[in-house]
Amino acid sequence: MVVDFENATVRFPDDKPNRVPQWVEKGVTFSLAWEPRQSKAKGMLAFFPHLDSGHKGIVCAMATEPIPVRATFPKPVSSVTVTMWGSTGMPALLEAFDAEGKVVDRASLDSVPGRKAPGEPVPVFTMTVTAKRIAWIQFSGPREGEYLAAGEVRFTPVEDTDQK
Repeated sequence: MVVDFENATVRFPDDKPNRVPQWVEKGVTFSLAWEPRQSKAKGMLAFFPHLDSGHKGIVCAMATEPIPVRATFPKPVSSVTVTMWGSTGMPALLEAFDAEGKVVDRASLDSVPGRKAPGEPVPVFTMTVTAKRIAWIQFSGPREGEYLAAGEVRFTPVEDTDQK
């Protein structure tokens, strides 16, 4: 299964960005991991284009309070691969959680790939987590003013043998 955000609107005709409290695609619910703690603002997600490819990604819209983006699956999954791009030099973390909220796997980068020259496209990279029954994932890493966009989320549903 693949979620790719290609049906999302990045900007409205009045040039205002599309900000939403959650996004649901193919049964996967994207939201912030928690509400903002430093302000009374409502936690929002936004869509961010990869300028060189035109693909769309989902990001935390809270520029001054980076909050992880959570993707909750309708049924347990065994593997999740996220294709991302982000601010040069920032760390990236992808964590998988079980239904009890325990971390069951994590992948991290000390520094996301950056351009080697000003005219090059922003590099895209992937991170993968695997476990027997993943209920949700979270991706994070940006510091204030930075961004980490997920452009594609690929996941493998767990075969539920108890219901056969």
